[in-house]
Order: sequence, then C-alpha cells, then structure tokens
Amino acid sequence: MDARLTDAQDKMNKAVEHLREEFGAVRTGRAAPALVEKLRVEYYGSETPLQQLAGFTVPEPRVLVISPFDKSAMKAIEKALQASDLGINPSNDGEVIRVVFPELTQERRKDLVKIVKTKTEDARIVVRNVRRQARQDFEHQAKDHEISDDELARIEKELEKLTHDVVAELDRLLTHKEAELLEI
Repeated sequence: MDARLTDAQDKMNKAVEHLREEFGAVRTGRAAPALVEKLRVEYYGSETPLQQLAGFTVPEPRVLVISPFDKSAMKAIEKALQASDLGINPSNDGEVIRVVFPELTQERRKDLVKIVKTKTEDARIVVRNVRRQARQDFEHQAKDHEISDDELARIEKELEKLTHDVVAELDRLLTHKEAELLEI
C-alpha cells in the first residue's frame, strides 16, 4: 500500500522538478545558462544539446558567454542561437560567443507569464492523472478484497492531501516566476 503511495508521490515530485526546469528556460531579462543549455545544435550531422558542446559563464546580469569546447562548432552554435525563439543575437569573437539579452518589453513579459501559466497547468494535469491512476489502483484492490474499505478511505485521504500539497507547491512556483517575470 505504502509503496504505491510512495510511487505516486515520486511521480508528482518529478512533475514539480520538471516544472522547475521548464521555468529555468523561460527568460526573465537576466542571463542564465538554463535558457540555452538544452538548445539543440547541428553538430557533425546529429542534434546535440548545447550543454554538451560548450561551457557557460555570466559575467554581467544580461550577458551570457558561451565557450565552445571545439572551436569548429562555433558557427553551428551561433546558427542555433539565432534560430531559437529567445530573440537574441549572438556575437562571435573567434574564441567565445557573447549573447546580450535585451530588456523585456511589457508585452513580452505578459506573453511569458501566459506561457508559464500554461506550463503550470500542464504540471497540474500530470499530478491529477497520477492521483487518478493511484486511486483506481487502490479501488481495484478494495474491490478484490485486498484492502478494507476503511483502509481505502485512509489511503484516499492521504492521496488527496499529497495532491493538495503538490499543487500548492506548483502554485508557489508559478507565483514566484510570475513576480520574477513582471519585475522591472
């Protein structure tokens, strides 16, 4: 019983972690490696995440410096950055690529808030689906007389509390990210 409840909790926590990663990739007007490290770069005929091709530093709040491990990958990295939806224009000095992030307009900030809310709702849906699946499993066990009705009621209460706590954490993350995006 507890193993299934723990499994449901693990799946819900993974949804929270995934949302944190997604939020890391949403631009806030500050330079952060998370914005570009998952970017796919055409490297020797295969799509490779940028984090495998380069190191990152943030010397100033709105400047990201990308240092490719292999200098021959510079053009491919530059091309991938220009093609991304980040609205950035990289500059290449032959050694490193500098990316200066422009100030976000109020309209763009509102668009990013909508994107963040959509990602949060997707995470809530994942959590609810995990809850529904766990509840169905427990109901089947009760139907097969593997657990009592009292045990089922106790487990459903625990599952409901767990779901409520995870959704509250998702909402807390959303509130924090929203405030960060709207901060001028």
